[in-house]
Amino acid sequence: MTRHCPSSFDENMLSGYLDGELTQSDDQRVRIHLEDCEHCREVYRRLENLREATMTTQFIKEPDRQWDERPRGAASRIGFTLGWVVAIVWLILTSGYAGWQIWVDTDGWFEKTLVFGGLAAVGLLFSSVVIDRLRTAGSDPYRKVEK
Repeated sequence: MTRHCPSSFDENMLSGYLDGELTQSDDQRVRIHLEDCEHCREVYRRLENLREATMTTQFIKEPDRQWDERPRGAASRIGFTLGWVVAIVWLILTSGYAGWQIWVDTDGWFEKTLVFGGLAAVGLLFSSVVIDRLRTAGSDPYRKVEK
């Protein structure tokens, strides 16, 4: 059960007083009230203790490399790069072969339009992302940001 100031003083002003954010008249009003009110003095002491605890608490900051998902060694960088190259070449060859098979074996224009329209859309979206990434790779101001 929460107790409140017996003289109906606005206890929210205690936080402003502690932080030095009150006007001169409000600051004086709080100071005078604290001289007379034991309840508000206790609330103010608790606020002081809480503020002191939060200001002096040390947090463990993990090193930035913990969050780095890029390959760390030369061998893993080579594997990562080759993996992407192989995956992209495979995707292009598989899509090309599937497209050729559909073009040759399918008589309907609707099926051809569905397949080639979808492939064209994915290819255009992928190429636009690659073009934008390559264009901004050297001038990106956030490229060295770790976290």
